[in-house]
Amino acid sequence: MKYKYIITKNAMKDISKLDRVVQKRLKQKLEFYLDQDNPLSFAGPIKDRVDGDYRWRIGSWRVVFDVDGSNIVILRVQHRSEVYKK
Repeated sequence: MKYKYIITKNAMKDISKLDRVVQKRLKQKLEFYLDQDNPLSFAGPIKDRVDGDYRWRIGSWRVVFDVDGSNIVILRVQHRSEVYKK
């Protein structure tokens, strides 16, 4: 199954705050994940988190997302020190 990603308004706000080098790295890694047969094999589950069910680790950043059919809905992009705080 081929997935595509949808970025929410909160995630766009998170990404816009990052410097260009990190933004480019995030984009390249997201495209890499989505080109794979099963991008969820690279994802880790998130427990006790209201925002999303899965996360990808990209350097020090975490991409929190949900899966809706063939869409990966990116909910947040946060630094690892912040993403797991309630």
